[in-house]
Amino acid sequence: MTQNVLILYATETGTAQDTADRVARECRRIHIPTQVLSMDRYPQEDLVSETLVIFIVSTTGSGTEPRSMTTLWNMLLRSDLPEDLFEDLHFAVFGLGDTAYEKFCWPAKRLTRRLEGLGAVKICETGEGDEQHLIGIDGALVPWLRYLSASLLALIPPIPDQRIIPLDETPPSRVALVERSSPSPKWHVDPLDQDHEYRTAMVKCNTRITAQDWHQDVRHIELDFEDDIEYFPGDVAVVHPITDIDDVESFLSFMGWANTADNLLEIKHMYKDQSLPDHLPRFATLRTIFSRYLDFNAVPRRTFFGYLRHFTSDEAEKERLDEFLSHEHADELYDYCYRVKRTIQEVLSEFRKVQIPIDYIFDVFPPLRPRQFSIASSSKANPRSHPRSIHLCVAIVKYKTKLKIPRRGVCTRYLSGLKSGDLLRICLLKGFIRLPTNDDTPVVCVGPGTGIAPMRAVIEERIHRKAFKNTLYFGCRSASKDQHYTEEWQRYSLDKVLTYRVAFSRDGPEGVKRTYVQDLIIADAAQIWKLLDENGAYLFISGSSNKMPAAVKAALRSAAIKYGARSEEDASQYILALERSGRLIEECWS
Repeated sequence: MTQNVLILYATETGTAQDTADRVARECRRIHIPTQVLSMDRYPQEDLVSETLVIFIVSTTGSGTEPRSMTTLWNMLLRSDLPEDLFEDLHFAVFGLGDTAYEKFCWPAKRLTRRLEGLGAVKICETGEGDEQHLIGIDGALVPWLRYLSASLLALIPPIPDQRIIPLDETPPSRVALVERSSPSPKWHVDPLDQDHEYRTAMVKCNTRITAQDWHQDVRHIELDFEDDIEYFPGDVAVVHPITDIDDVESFLSFMGWANTADNLLEIKHMYKDQSLPDHLPRFATLRTIFSRYLDFNAVPRRTFFGYLRHFTSDEAEKERLDEFLSHEHADELYDYCYRVKRTIQEVLSEFRKVQIPIDYIFDVFPPLRPRQFSIASSSKANPRSHPRSIHLCVAIVKYKTKLKIPRRGVCTRYLSGLKSGDLLRICLLKGFIRLPTNDDTPVVCVGPGTGIAPMRAVIEERIHRKAFKNTLYFGCRSASKDQHYTEEWQRYSLDKVLTYRVAFSRDGPEGVKRTYVQDLIIADAAQIWKLLDENGAYLFISGSSNKMPAAVKAALRSAAIKYGARSEEDASQYILALERSGRLIEECWS
């Protein structure tokens, strides 16, 4: 068998990419070379020629595969593929998911079944990482890596006398940073300027749409572009944030790097099986790196504590870190870090003897990930807009942890500070929502809170197409405080192009049961059933993935039982059939 392993990952937020790096590092530890690629960068026709592939697959929405996997997945689903197509392929799959979602690790499970159905041989059980575990996906990933290593060594035995690198040995850094004293103007080119996927947008307005005395700050942001852009309801805007300048200065001072923060560094990528942040330039300063590319405000993953263990000389710190890293004390790491959302900088402030070598910053600190926001406008419909504009509806993340420490989201803090005329770089991605081709088909939108964003795009587009059979279920806490875009919905209602149903969960008298969108759907069950079963309606759900999507689907099942005379099992199958046919689509996030 080949001595090389291909690692293909599919990610939305970057976690699967980080996991692929860890799998590659484990393969390197046992002297098996790897190639690591995103699925959308791999020629799908070459898969039939591979002999050993490890797939790392995250989960999006209601069990949907990441966008980067769609092309490969559609190829694998072709009905004309022979059952022995992959008879020479050995494979393993690790899925990333969250048991708060109904279809936990669904893409990984489906991929496993499909590959086996096409003759491929699974070398170890499919791993299922759960973000709800005490230590996150590491709860499943760490033992799975042990099984994977044993399976790989059975297939590719080590060369005699070849030394397997011990687990407690410090891995080499993925980069080498070399100070340069003779800067060239070309070294300072922002790499985003060379990526045609990204466009420069100018802020037209950044307006708070919740009441000034309300606890949550939600913004309506309008962005204008120089050229025409094309997007569709459900599409997503990807924003790369810039960390607050004062926070960066404080962090660099805390780390003892302030005096060298503006020295120019050449970034040499030493181990290509380990990824670097997107758009990272070849030359940058520490100030730029920690402003744009690395995140010191993130809650660290377990691997971070492993690096701290390598870089402290203090025995008490080593002992404490050993406890955090042990399986027996997983609850202690959870209580110390994850339950209270302790950040990397806060952890480092307690482990004062840790000295992080500068070459290891890309191993210790996670990338500053871009954030995705559903577009809240139609490129065709809004008469006040034009084909060179998008709207966003963004909740500014601001809260206190269980330690009573105030927190602000890095990206939403960045967005909240943007003023009219400011420029930013964004990328547009395809969403999962697909409108019915027949404009006579009814559409039901369920979008509480900022889940209203893609629903606003859907409704604008539908009305522009003179498709007037639209129903919107919106949920908020207060009619006067956080009822987003209420004037628009009321105007559409008066024009008979929208049925607007809104639930105010906090406006009722004290002690009275709160009303949510699912309660309105239960109250409207007869009409909902008629729309779905007789009129072939499409139903879109957008918002928090916490309890709302499951509660909405339970309300739909209740309608099928009461007004469709279905059994509980048949009602559940009916909802699954709606999802499979694309008539019920979730665009939800955790």
